[in-house]
Amino acid sequence: MIRVILFLIALAVAATGVVWFADRPGDVVLTWMGYRIETSLMVAALAVIVLVMVLMLVWSIARAVLRSPEQMSLFFRHRRAMKGYAAITRGLVAIGAGDRKLARRAADDAARLSPNEALTLLLNAQAAQLSGDAAAAERAFREMARRDDTKLLGLRGLYIEAQRRNDAVTARRAAEEAALAAPALTWAGQAVLDDRCAVSDWAGALGALDHMKGALDKHEYRRKRAVLLTARALALADIERDTALTAVLEAVKLAPDLVPAAALAGRRLSEAGEQRKARRILEHAWETSPHPDLAEAYANLQLGSSARDRLARMQKLAAKVPGQLEGALAVARSALEAREFDAARSALAPYLSAPTRRVATLMAEIEEAEHGDTGRVREWMGRAMRAAGDPVWTADGVVSDRWLPVTPNGRLDGFAWRVPLAELGVSEPVIEVTQPPAPVVPVEIAPPPAQEVKLEPEPAPAEKPVRKVVRPKAPPAEPVIPLVHAPDDPGPDGALDADLTGEPGPSAAAEA
Repeated sequence: MIRVILFLIALAVAATGVVWFADRPGDVVLTWMGYRIETSLMVAALAVIVLVMVLMLVWSIARAVLRSPEQMSLFFRHRRAMKGYAAITRGLVAIGAGDRKLARRAADDAARLSPNEALTLLLNAQAAQLSGDAAAAERAFREMARRDDTKLLGLRGLYIEAQRRNDAVTARRAAEEAALAAPALTWAGQAVLDDRCAVSDWAGALGALDHMKGALDKHEYRRKRAVLLTARALALADIERDTALTAVLEAVKLAPDLVPAAALAGRRLSEAGEQRKARRILEHAWETSPHPDLAEAYANLQLGSSARDRLARMQKLAAKVPGQLEGALAVARSALEAREFDAARSALAPYLSAPTRRVATLMAEIEEAEHGDTGRVREWMGRAMRAAGDPVWTADGVVSDRWLPVTPNGRLDGFAWRVPLAELGVSEPVIEVTQPPAPVVPVEIAPPPAQEVKLEPEPAPAEKPVRKVVRPKAPPAEPVIPLVHAPDDPGPDGALDADLTGEPGPSAAAEA
């Protein structure tokens, strides 16, 4: 509607102009080379307009003739590019469908039709990967890495190919170059960080973490930095004690609930005579995550203190989180060292109906220290063998005797203090230790035969004692992990003695 109104207004203005000129006639005289041309103003104006239009038409025709070779070349280039894009589309679809032949043929067509396109290089690389031609894929990724528009994609491809052939040096170089080119690139920063952690280069890992700070949220950055600072402090604990103390104090500030950092800070501060600060750090960490390392550090806040003093400190610490098993174990251990057997038994009393291994083992130590009753010691040790497990440092199916900053699979901050079976989500007993049943399968499929599980501990380095959890083989279609769970606690009877020694225990002998 607005365009119609504007057109009518323009038409009215033009008509008004024509009428205005018609009402004011005049003559135009042109004398040139002996010729004299005399006409009215309106005719002269129309002649000029017609002349301009003719000149424009002639110029358009001449320009079209002059530019015809370029236009033809542009037409053929456009048609070639469209065919190239069609080939790229076919190739990418074929790669997604897993059709190697069609992907390879489309990649060749794209390379012939659009050799300089970034998508052509990507198609060639992916077609080579689908065909298993690692050399061709690497050549394509290297070509992409030389171009500014595909550099990061090429470096990513080189990194993946290097990982596939276990070339750690090339993978590290590709990741470092990508991280330098784009600090916000998460995979590159994480790859550099993992590489530094794998070789225990904690200073380099901290630098890599700071480099990728913009790609992480605040909480994740603070947690990872705290873990790396704790690892560095543990590495320098016996070499540069001041540097280690500074690092671990920063770690505690960043992550107050990080148990290894709080325990190390408490020990170092107590050695430096700053018991109040150490107590505050340990109590705060204990309220969040009760742990034996924190209890041990808290018990030894004052060097040379008596066993009764340590018992009093443990009772104070346990009272901060009432009803917690770790607090009861810490109090019982300190009471045993102070030979306060009644206090030790009282601390463990709420947990004796279904004791864990540590509770049963500690009860055996109490029986031996107080009465020297070998039979009761054996009964409690037997209960410990059948009791439920205690929390340990575990990650990726591996159990460690102490906290480690990196898991065997290279995951930072992967170790957690928990019961290993809880990690697998098991709450009911499944099998005995040496005879796992067949995996659960649909009714119409016959279950595979049972496999015998043999637990063979592997030797671990002295500085990092680690024992691996061995799992039995599973069917290839759906891995099913047979789980080990202890049966219910049988109670302190003599039947277990017969199981362990082959001889009737005290209760069995009495019945006989």
